[in-house]
Amino acid sequence: MAKQPQNAISPTRAEDFPEWYQQVVRAADMAENSEVRGCMVIKPWGYGLWERIQSQLDAMFKATGHKNAYFPLLIPVSYLEKEAAHVEGFATECAVVTHHRLELKDGKMVPSGELTEPFVIRPTSETIIGAAFARWVQSYRDLPLLINQWANVMRWEMRTRLFLRTAEFLWQEGHTAHETPEDAMEETRKMHGVYETFLREHLAIPVIPGEKTEAERFPGALNTFTVEAMVQDRKAIQAGTSHFLGQNFSKAAGIEFESRAGQREFAWTTSWGVSTRLIGTLIMAHGDDDGVIMPPRVAPTQVVILPVTPKEDTKAAVLEACDKLASEIRAQSFHGEPILVEVDDRDLGGGVKNWEWIKKGAPLRLEIGPRDLEKGSVAVARRDRAPKDKEFLEAGSLAGRIPEILQSIQDGLLERALAFRNENTKRIDSMEEFRSYFTPSNEEKPEIHGGFAFAHWGGSAEDEERLQKELKVTIRCIPTSGDLCEEEAGECVFTGKPSARRVVFAKSY
Repeated sequence: MAKQPQNAISPTRAEDFPEWYQQVVRAADMAENSEVRGCMVIKPWGYGLWERIQSQLDAMFKATGHKNAYFPLLIPVSYLEKEAAHVEGFATECAVVTHHRLELKDGKMVPSGELTEPFVIRPTSETIIGAAFARWVQSYRDLPLLINQWANVMRWEMRTRLFLRTAEFLWQEGHTAHETPEDAMEETRKMHGVYETFLREHLAIPVIPGEKTEAERFPGALNTFTVEAMVQDRKAIQAGTSHFLGQNFSKAAGIEFESRAGQREFAWTTSWGVSTRLIGTLIMAHGDDDGVIMPPRVAPTQVVILPVTPKEDTKAAVLEACDKLASEIRAQSFHGEPILVEVDDRDLGGGVKNWEWIKKGAPLRLEIGPRDLEKGSVAVARRDRAPKDKEFLEAGSLAGRIPEILQSIQDGLLERALAFRNENTKRIDSMEEFRSYFTPSNEEKPEIHGGFAFAHWGGSAEDEERLQKELKVTIRCIPTSGDLCEEEAGECVFTGKPSARRVVFAKSY
């Protein structure tokens, strides 16, 4: 067996969490920085995870009546000018196309052919989709219009981190139009619930569902709902959002319809989305000092079989046994899908292959060697346990047990993440306690402090801005359901003003 350090990832989470994250992404061979500033190359293992996320979410969207479409990457600047609040929120992040060809001059390619009107590479698609909706919607009979788009977007981020914040990233954006505000708000809350369910049941990440404050709303929205996850450095990640846009965008785009009373009315619209940021959230929520830990429901490979072939004369028999077991496991289903199995028969040392799959986070590793053939057993290692923690199970009945083991891993990851969040969520009733909670007390490890503060708030947007500047803390959400959703009169910890309920504060990505 090839020797491996005590921990596969250096530094550890406790030593340097941001650098640990970067090293995990590289060690798991999920993505790398590209030659284009701020953009990433998503490698097959990382993209395989995105495909799993995409396919499962897509099925949930279609089950709620949505259909997929595709809209242009380039958005005329004039479209953005129609919605001033929206433009203000994205203006500093836009990449702009101003020319339509290149010419060779003095050995260099120089832009030429200036466009009559510049185009913005989509930072989000409300305006371009609104223009299409204005053509498609003529009568109340055309509503509701329920559309989703899987696409890439670009936001000219200055400080980037793989998956969490890159200039170009992948996402889905839902856009819908409705006859009444009640219908649009029902849609907004429904999709908010879809995201909460997906993160909890598929990614094994417990999130706090809630509404954003006015200062944190999506530009142009009347209400923004979010699902907030805690990762292992106790910071929050906004994992998905759903927006009630009112009639702001329909008025700007001209989405009008003839009502049941025969009058012209503007539609009520929504938008909602998640992105490849979910991958970074998953890594930070579940990973350990040996790499990624994949929840089985979204793992690109759920079971990897590792042949142990020390001698040439037993190699054929071992490989045959591995292929037979793989076929038996593929015949089993996990949440209605065939189990994803890979036999890793590469000509590499067993220790090297084993550690590669540990770093990648494959939920189950099965080893079969000559001794196992003689005993009729298989060495089974779960990624949610220590690398050397193995048990030997009877080969003949193992395939039928795999769904149960995978579900055990899935449930265990959720329980572990929920326990961590609960341990690091604190009710706070004074500014002194609040300040102490979010101020590092260990100079050597300043990132190991804080968590979610559950405290009263009655301040303004200006107060939120001061709080963010002073302590780098923001209101993550006003909880709308779950254990933290409670109405309780009190005093705002920041201003002393009356408060009807507590909100969730945290430092965030």
